[in-house]
Amino acid sequence: MKAREMLIYGNLRLVLSVIQRFTGRNELLDDLFQVGCIGLTKSVDNFNTELGVRFSTYAVPMIIGEIRRYLRDNNSIRVSRSVRDLAYRALSARETLIKEKQAEPNVEEIAQKIGEKKEAVAHAMEAIIEPISLYDPVYSEDGDSIYVMDQICDPTSSDEIWLENIALRDAMKKLDERERAIINLRFYKNKTQMEIAEEIGISQAQVSRLEKGALEQIRKQI
Repeated sequence: MKAREMLIYGNLRLVLSVIQRFTGRNELLDDLFQVGCIGLTKSVDNFNTELGVRFSTYAVPMIIGEIRRYLRDNNSIRVSRSVRDLAYRALSARETLIKEKQAEPNVEEIAQKIGEKKEAVAHAMEAIIEPISLYDPVYSEDGDSIYVMDQICDPTSSDEIWLENIALRDAMKKLDERERAIINLRFYKNKTQMEIAEEIGISQAQVSRLEKGALEQIRKQI
């Protein structure tokens, strides 16, 4: 018990580092720290020293899991009882598998453990996950943090598209006010030539002629 107590107190900084990931959720850090300590205590009690795994490698997922369980139980988003029960069974099986393997199991292994379909288990576990913020830190070192938003990219965007947008914006600036208004209404607000004609007080034929002329100027500029 003395060694257990020393190991818990000696790793409290590990809990502090983990709860930094959950700041900005209107939760008291003291509460999260206490919950994290429960996860740390479970890690100490269940850690197998014979498997050659670092304690922190085993403890961090356990601490995170305990905090997420706390946040999930206090979450305002309601999930059906059957889905929630399945998710809790899956999480219990996950913890059992972690103790047995000293490694994170995949969804298929968890589903086999509880005798459920993999898809149903995956859906249930996703349904109870606490939503995260784009500004949640995923890693911090020496005061510099990497946030969730730093890890997200837009596959529809590229340097080529970015440069084309700059060129288009510059070309639009060289149009006169009426031409710019027509292009904006036509292609950015998806209005018909008839709607534009009524809005700016000219004929549809004039709108068509001005639109063609503006597009020709833009093409030359780009």
